[in-house]
Amino acid sequence: MQQRIYLDHAATTPMRAAAIEAMTTELTRVGNPSSLHTSGRDARRVLEESREVIAACLGAQPAEVIFTSGATEADNLILLGAVRARRRKTSDDDLVVVTTTVEHHAVLETAESVASDGVRLELLPVNRDGLIDLDQLRMILNRHADRIAVLSVMWANNETGVVQPIEEIAGLARRAGVLVHSDAVQAVGQLPIDFAGSGLDALSLSAHKFGGPVGIGALLARKEIRLAPVQHGGGQERDLRSGTLDVAGVAGAAAAIKISTEALAAESRRLRDLREKLITGALAIDGTVLNGVGDPAASLPGIANVGFAGCQADDLLMLLDQAGIDCSTGSACTAGVSQPSHVLEAMGRTRQQAGSALRFSLGHTTTASDIDRLLAALPATVERARRVLR
Repeated sequence: MQQRIYLDHAATTPMRAAAIEAMTTELTRVGNPSSLHTSGRDARRVLEESREVIAACLGAQPAEVIFTSGATEADNLILLGAVRARRRKTSDDDLVVVTTTVEHHAVLETAESVASDGVRLELLPVNRDGLIDLDQLRMILNRHADRIAVLSVMWANNETGVVQPIEEIAGLARRAGVLVHSDAVQAVGQLPIDFAGSGLDALSLSAHKFGGPVGIGALLARKEIRLAPVQHGGGQERDLRSGTLDVAGVAGAAAAIKISTEALAAESRRLRDLREKLITGALAIDGTVLNGVGDPAASLPGIANVGFAGCQADDLLMLLDQAGIDCSTGSACTAGVSQPSHVLEAMGRTRQQAGSALRFSLGHTTTASDIDRLLAALPATVERARRVLR
C-alpha cells in the first residue's frame, strides 16, 4: 500500500524528531515550575532556557515571550487585553479595534466580540491578490489614532499564503502611536522573523505549525505595552496568563523552532521549487486559477491555493482523499462548515469561485514525489468532480 501524501501542513505539521525527543525527556520528570523545591527549580530552568531559545530564534527578548495554549489564546489575549487596559486607563468608551477582512477567525471573532461590547470595529479591505489597502489604513489611522486600542494584521494568510508588508504596516501604526499586533502563525518557521526589527508591539505564534506539539503557543509582547489579563490565577507569565505551564510542551516548541530556524533558508528554497512545480502542473488543467499573489517572493513558500472552475471543493477533497492525498478547502479551524472561504470572498471571488478552491500546504516532510503523485491524480480527479455538477 502506498503511503499517504500529506499536503495540509498549514493545518498542522508533523512533529520534528527533535521536538518529540525534547518532550519525551521532560515527560519523565516531575516538578511544577512555580514550586521552590529542587524539582520545581529544575522545571523552571527548562522553561526559561526554552524561552531563551524561542526569543533568540525570533529576534525577541526572553521577557517578551508569554507562553499560551496556542495562537488562538494569544490572539484573544492581545485584543481583549488591549481593550480592557485602555478602558481601565480612560473613561472614553469610544474605542476602536482595527483588523482586516482576511484574518483567521481567532482574530475576527474576538474583534467582533469586543465590537458587541461597544467597541467600534474597522475592517481593512484587501485587493484581488489579498493585500491590504495601505491608503485605507492611513486614512483610518489619521481619523482614529488616539482611540485605537489595537491594530491587528495577519503576517501571512493561512489560506492563500499571501504575505502582508508587515514592517510598513507597523511603521505606519507606530508613527501614529497605535499598538500593532500580527498573527504570525503561518509566518514563523517559514519566513525570517525579527520581532525587534519588525516594528510590531506583539506577535502570536503556535508551535504545531512549525513541527512542535499541539497545545503550546506564545504571544510576543514588548515589555512596555500595557495589557490587562484575560484569565486570572497564580500570576504566571507577567501576570498576563495565569496557569501552570506545560514544561514538556514548551521544550518541544523550543526544539522545533530551533531546527526550523536553522534550516529556514535552504528549506524555503526547496519548498518554493515544489510549490512552483505544483502550481505549474495545476494551472495546466483547463479552468484553474491561482488564488493569491503571483510573485513567489510575496507568498509563503509552502502554500498554494488553487481554484478549479466547475467543481465543488468538497468533492475534490474527498476524491483526493480516496487517492491517498490529504489537502484542505481552507482553514482547518472551520472544517466541517459548509460555506465558502471568507478570505477568498474578501478577495473579490464569487461564492461559487470561493467554493471551488483547494489549499495545498507543504512542509518539512513534503517530497518531489509527493507533488508528482498529486499532479498525476489531479486531471482525472477534476474531471470526475466536474461530472458531478453536470
